[in-house]
Amino acid sequence: MAEVPPGHNGQVIIEVLHIDECPNWEQAEARVREALAQRGDTSTAVTGRLVQTREEAAQVPFAGSPTITLDGEDLFPNEGQTTDLACRVYVTPNGLPGLPTVEQIVEALETRTLR
Repeated sequence: MAEVPPGHNGQVIIEVLHIDECPNWEQAEARVREALAQRGDTSTAVTGRLVQTREEAAQVPFAGSPTITLDGEDLFPNEGQTTDLACRVYVTPNGLPGLPTVEQIVEALETRTLR
């Protein structure tokens, strides 16, 4: 399991791991918040986490920017973990954009039984 973020204190934490140049991380964070709201969840913390070096990328489940994690695990796991400070694409009904849809995030949260 990946490193647990500081301040975890037993609550579920969602992080959006991103590089500085990522044009999608803020919208990814907003979509995560929207997905949580659609599920009636107002208490789960959502934070952004800047990945600045290859060494930092190696310490987390980074698969490109943005990577959305739930308690330190990639919400959209694949074989793409990398230490490259690069953008990520997601397979969606609308092609290969740089972030998942709100509906995909809701579905991923539900499969992880987030309450």
